[in-house]
Formats: sequence, C-alpha cells, structure tokens
Amino acid sequence: GDCFPCPPEGCPMMGHYADRFPEKLKRENQKYFLNTAADEPFAAWRQKVFIKLSGVKKTRGDINLVFHDTEGHTKEYEIANGDLTQDEVYTKYLDVEINPKNTTKIEFLWNKAIFSLLWTRLGAETVNIVHGEDGQR
Repeated sequence: GDCFPCPPEGCPMMGHYADRFPEKLKRENQKYFLNTAADEPFAAWRQKVFIKLSGVKKTRGDINLVFHDTEGHTKEYEIANGDLTQDEVYTKYLDVEINPKNTTKIEFLWNKAIFSLLWTRLGAETVNIVHGEDGQR
C-alpha cells in the first residue's frame, strides 16, 4: 500500500536478506507483497511524487511523468487525470522501472482534454520525487 518511506530499520526484504528482519520472521501467517516491473529484470523502485501545478485556475486533462535512463530507456507514468487545479499538490506512489541512480531526465507532460480552451496553459510549479529506500530526493 502506501508504506512510505521505509521504517528506520529499513524496508523488509524477501529472499537472501530476509534474515535482517528477525522480528518479522517470527510472525505466523505473515503476508509478503512484492511489486515487480512488467519487463526483465523485473526490478522496481518505489518513489513518491509531488507535483504542484501553476497556470490556469482549472482545466481538464492528465499529467504524466516520463523517466529517462542512461541507456536510452524511457517509461511513462500517469500522475493525475480529470479536473486539474492550479496550486493543488498531486501526490502519487510509483513503482518506477528505471533505477533512480541511472535516471538522467524526468519529463513533465500535460495532455489537455479536447474540449478544453485552446489557449489554456498548465505547468508544474514544483516536482519533487522522493526515493523509498532512504528518503532521498
């Protein structure tokens, strides 16, 4: 769910490093969940995205972020859609398939609804991304 960032003892791990969390291993019927990417190597990095909009007071459309890495790979994620309001902060948890250490660029995309006014403009006043493992921005 929305467990973010990891607790002070770190995010519990499955597999080889599970013994680092002995208290969790003692529980009966412990449930484990693992978010994976769709493509090999199936790794995903939990990130929390905050976007504060600027521009028109209200419009319809969607906001996406496109992550780029050092090898030329890209992956697009939807952050919000529908009614978009200036000065509102949109928050979303993402399981990003691109390692934050290899991210070279993040694009902000705004796609307005067809019936929106042609001259409306919307932008990001701020975009903050927090990495789940250690709370880094």
